[in-house]
Amino acid sequence: MLSRNRWLSALLLSFVAVLLVVGCGGGDDESEDGGGEAAAADQTLKWGLGAEYNLDPGLATDTTSAKLVLNIFDPLVKLDDELNAVPSMADSWDVNGAKVVYHLKTGAKWSNGDPVTAKDYEYAWKRALSPELASDYSYQLYGIKGGVEYNECEKNCAALRDKVAVKATDDKTLEVTLTSTQPWFIQQSAHSVFLPVQQKTVEQFGERWTRPENIVTNGPFKVEAAQPSASITLVKDTNWRDAANVKLERVEGRIIVDGTTAVQSFEAGEVDVLDEQLPAAETPRLKETPEYELYPGLGTTYYGFNVKENITDVNQRRAMSLAVDRQSIIDNITQANEKPADAFTPEGMPGREEVVAESSPWTPASGDVEQAKEYMAKATNAKKKITIYTNEGAPNKEVAEALQSMWKQIGIDSSIKILEWQQFLEFLGPPPPKAVDIYRLGWVGDFVDDINFLELWTCDSGNNNTGFCDKEYDALVAKAKQTPDNAERYSIYKELEAKLTGQDGALPFIPLWYITYPNLERESVKDTFSINLLDQVDLTKVEIKG
Repeated sequence: MLSRNRWLSALLLSFVAVLLVVGCGGGDDESEDGGGEAAAADQTLKWGLGAEYNLDPGLATDTTSAKLVLNIFDPLVKLDDELNAVPSMADSWDVNGAKVVYHLKTGAKWSNGDPVTAKDYEYAWKRALSPELASDYSYQLYGIKGGVEYNECEKNCAALRDKVAVKATDDKTLEVTLTSTQPWFIQQSAHSVFLPVQQKTVEQFGERWTRPENIVTNGPFKVEAAQPSASITLVKDTNWRDAANVKLERVEGRIIVDGTTAVQSFEAGEVDVLDEQLPAAETPRLKETPEYELYPGLGTTYYGFNVKENITDVNQRRAMSLAVDRQSIIDNITQANEKPADAFTPEGMPGREEVVAESSPWTPASGDVEQAKEYMAKATNAKKKITIYTNEGAPNKEVAEALQSMWKQIGIDSSIKILEWQQFLEFLGPPPPKAVDIYRLGWVGDFVDDINFLELWTCDSGNNNTGFCDKEYDALVAKAKQTPDNAERYSIYKELEAKLTGQDGALPFIPLWYITYPNLERESVKDTFSINLLDQVDLTKVEIKG
């Protein structure tokens, strides 16, 4: 999932232990009721959101949008605190090799009163794969037999749609046939692109189906009001299947892109929690307050090159990566206890010790300017005047300025362009426009398997904005997807990581640091508001204390 903020975009039993160590919660409760403190009479959460949002599960591509859609729609499965898949709209599921069958709960209703059926999930998944929708996350469904063929069709698309192997055999049963045994698929189906949408609503209202006056949802909350670029208001759906266990009655979301303004709004009592947009200059002070909370993340922040047209020489890419003092940026700018990234595969990923057996030679934590100069001298047709693209939000500008200074030391002059988040995403492609030399992004895992990180860099990935394309790399990704054995698959992942950041890797991006989520949370909600490793928030668990 693309992370908008500064550090932005459990298959093994052993990994559960790791997750338990790093934790996923917002504060340690001494008891399930937060130490016995009484609930407040007004269960309204005021939430400062750091970016514009998209409420269409098929088109939501950023973490802010995902936080919202996962609370207004009902996934088949959810992720618990250790990121294990647990029942949500699915009561249970059966896995037999490449065949998966979900058994849905009975009695669930859409917000307009219509029954929720397995057909709603079949429709939504095929819609996300449709070439007309052009979903950036269509590839999440490529593991379903027939998914790729339908998504890439240019003719006979209706016939290919019918061949996609997801089918509601009755109102309560959804059958899926995968292209191979995929140990991660059940957990992956908790991702936002697998959420249901109601066919008749989408077809009646077209692109305006997500407007508050039109949208029909089936989650614990429904949309009461929304003003693009300004606000969104959710209210508890009292007819939701488990509404009795939802404490919040109302969520008032306010879009606050600027980090300084967000902190001011929090300190003025205008919002109860933020969306991880803390300004660098304020972080040392905020760390000392009881409202500060720091969550571990499963993600990597990076700067991507336009390798196809502009930064074409790998020696220049190596030089620019070597020149980056990651530790200095963390210590002096981001200040959220991140760790310098030595590869794209993040820390905490199952199998990482095998995948990243050795740190990349191009990612020293404190940089190596002298070696960077040597590689810059080796580059042919080096581009020494470049444009750095980044998006609004703290502290992206400060990081870009730090990189500008570091690259100046190896003879590169750069200018910085800052775009609004949605404009930024649309501008980047893929394919990357000629104007882009290098750009900032981050990736937060959609599920806990390294395939979710490494497949970003395939030729046809909707999230590969670099122009990097290696058919051998793509073939290895395809092989990994056909390899259910963890140890064998991790060995393939090691080859893939080496092709990216290894000694002879293409280095289409510069890994910067592994993501954390610093946040401000009012003490009245701190015990129950939580951000998990994948940057998700479950509002059904939140309760405001008096």
